[in-house]
Amino acid sequence: MKVIFKFLKIAFLFVFGFLLLYALSALILSNISVEEEQNAKDEVTIYIITNGVHTDIVVPVKNELMDWSEEIKFSDTVSKDSTYNYLAMGWGDKGFYLETPTWAELKPSVAFNAAFGLGNTAIHTTFYYEMKVSDTCKEIKVSKEQYQRLVDYISSSFQKGSTNHWLNIVTKANYGNTDAFYEAKGSYSLFHTCNTWANNGLKSCGQKACVWTVLDTGIFSQYEE
Repeated sequence: MKVIFKFLKIAFLFVFGFLLLYALSALILSNISVEEEQNAKDEVTIYIITNGVHTDIVVPVKNELMDWSEEIKFSDTVSKDSTYNYLAMGWGDKGFYLETPTWAELKPSVAFNAAFGLGNTAIHTTFYYEMKVSDTCKEIKVSKEQYQRLVDYISSSFQKGSTNHWLNIVTKANYGNTDAFYEAKGSYSLFHTCNTWANNGLKSCGQKACVWTVLDTGIFSQYEE
């Protein structure tokens, strides 16, 4: 019994120490800012939005640099409406997206796989007519060159099929009439979350971000007025 008790004590201290280090690292690194590139032209308007947990990057559906609707098709949504002007995209754990409509329905297996990078990933896309700036929606102006870098970053996160097109996930787990899911690359984990992906996207195109974050607050704190 003494050996078992000693083992449990060591395991508890290890887990406690890991969680403490993780929390401190997340707090410190999310408060260290990465400054935006200077002297860039304001040529393309993008947005970041949050639902209080998860950050999406919002881009124009179509401009001279990229027509997202060629791959993220209006016909993949329930509404099939082709008049939307903006497209929000967020990367994350596929199990969370498709099997967890509410936190109350979170399965231990999904949480475990997500935390330790054992599950697959997906990109959730949502079309919007317009964007309204608020505490949960921030407008960002970028140059065409910066926007192209963002396009490349986001595009590289999608899986391609045998026809070289992005893979739509056919599901009834949609959140509304204007969204769709696609197979993604990469592994979700405690160290690389949906917000880490969005934060890296902002860094890729020279915008304000933080060194590292797992939470949306790390991103949105950079855009407080």
